[in-house]
Amino acid sequence: MSVRILALVGSLRSGSHNRQLAEAAVKHAPQGVEVVLYEGLADVPFYNEDIDVEGAVPQAAAALREAAGSADSFLLFSPEYNGTIPAVLKNAIDWLSRPYGTGALTGKPVAVVGTAFGQYGGVWAQDEARKAAGIAGGAVVAEAKLSIPGSVTRFAETHPADDTEVVEGLTKVIEQLTQAAPAAA
Repeated sequence: MSVRILALVGSLRSGSHNRQLAEAAVKHAPQGVEVVLYEGLADVPFYNEDIDVEGAVPQAAAALREAAGSADSFLLFSPEYNGTIPAVLKNAIDWLSRPYGTGALTGKPVAVVGTAFGQYGGVWAQDEARKAAGIAGGAVVAEAKLSIPGSVTRFAETHPADDTEVVEGLTKVIEQLTQAAPAAA
């Protein structure tokens, strides 16, 4: 039985180091694990309960919920914007938290990783993402962490998929997330 992990990237920039980190997770996923990089977060409107109406949910939000519904677990990639979680990632969490108590995140394992230019690798934003995902109903795998500092210099000439230390860290997080997934049980 295969475990399906949905990867959500909190940066919309095409050259984002967090996107590259997600690409590395896709490339290095162990046998029996499929990491799917979700495309389309830029199209999801800001969460608004007035438009979250059964039968009339915006297509981009419905597509996100559908992809999340078929996932066994989630791997969130969070850069740090002004010391906190990027709006696009928070918005995805908000959409996936609804309907209240039965959202697509409910009870599913969630891990948060990321990279940032600063010396701590975006830990504040990652902590905020864990907090939001947990409150939204996700089962945060607290020990599954990877924060990579100095992204601009570290990945200036090397893709994260080619960085041995990064691949080892990502592999460990994916294994922890996989062990927590219901499909693994």
